[in-house]
Amino acid sequence: MITIQEAKTKSELKEYIKFPFKLYKNNKNWVPPLITDELEGFDKEKNPAFETAEAYFYVAKRNNEIVGRITAIINWSEVNDQQKKKVRFGWFDVIDDIEVTKALLEKVYELGRKHNLEYVEGPIGFSNLDKVGVLTEGFEEIGNMITWYNNPYYANHFEELGYVKEKEYIESKFPFSNVKPEFFEKANDLVKRRYSLNPLNFKTTAEVMPHVDKMFDLFNASYASLSSFVAISDSQKEYFKKKYISFINPEFIKFVEDKDHNIVAFSIVMPSFTEALQKANGKLFPFGFLHLLKAKKHSKDVIFYLIGVLPEYQNKAVTAVIFKEYYETFKEKGIVNCFRTPELADNAASINLWKHFNTVVHKRRCTYRKDL
Repeated sequence: MITIQEAKTKSELKEYIKFPFKLYKNNKNWVPPLITDELEGFDKEKNPAFETAEAYFYVAKRNNEIVGRITAIINWSEVNDQQKKKVRFGWFDVIDDIEVTKALLEKVYELGRKHNLEYVEGPIGFSNLDKVGVLTEGFEEIGNMITWYNNPYYANHFEELGYVKEKEYIESKFPFSNVKPEFFEKANDLVKRRYSLNPLNFKTTAEVMPHVDKMFDLFNASYASLSSFVAISDSQKEYFKKKYISFINPEFIKFVEDKDHNIVAFSIVMPSFTEALQKANGKLFPFGFLHLLKAKKHSKDVIFYLIGVLPEYQNKAVTAVIFKEYYETFKEKGIVNCFRTPELADNAASINLWKHFNTVVHKRRCTYRKDL
């Protein structure tokens, strides 16, 4: 018999968080999150996402043993401002038993019907900076800290239960040796002269911080036209500033500004923490933070996390300036492999940015939808 219980207390949420540690214990491609980081993200007092969202955390149990988990989410900004009558689900993990999946999803349906919502979509998080999608290809590829990993049967469960693919994402990689500077050096010089632009590079996190709020404003402006986008609030800016910026080598953050010192483009690249997180196995102490610190300074693999360009500067080759700066930084640091985070498969403009790098699509993922 399957029972569903809501995780409310800190100890219950820890059990919720630790379930995939058991599920993927012997899977070399799963990357464990930091338990304290997950707990903070689920704390309604600490995560500003709860200012405009509500979420409920459930575990499925059989014989008093956890066999699955799910989070049921309503992003009220999305529902009220964008008129998308959607209930979300995320942080979904389950054994290969469709009855467990069905029981967990029923809690999501209950929440949606309670508020007269029209459909369910997932896996997705609270906002656009959370993890997204269920892996459909690339199970043999190692994961990273900003995506979910899952077994192949997850997608089978959704499809058997009548779900259809809603949004498709691709993840790509390329060796740094593929980067040929001649493809962007000429454009870099031309664009800087034509539009009076200058790159901003940083050596310390303290140098980055005064620019971060403007960066998030630019992020909102850059992605506003995407159908799935929900803007980042001021309080979320502060939260993400503390959560992410300290993880990033400041030399991997690049801004481009105009002659009036307005930021017109930015990019964030993260060092790969994959191996460090696997060694830490969810714990910062006693040695986890040392593995992360080492990766921050010395990782030879990097992840292109975000690139944003003001709408009025899009299609003006401003990214050539960013690529030129990264080329010099990566060459100096001996970077070997470059990875890209999930991007919408139909976002042609974004995909086109990488056409000269001979990228290889190594993972695909999607969200699934079902009408209520």
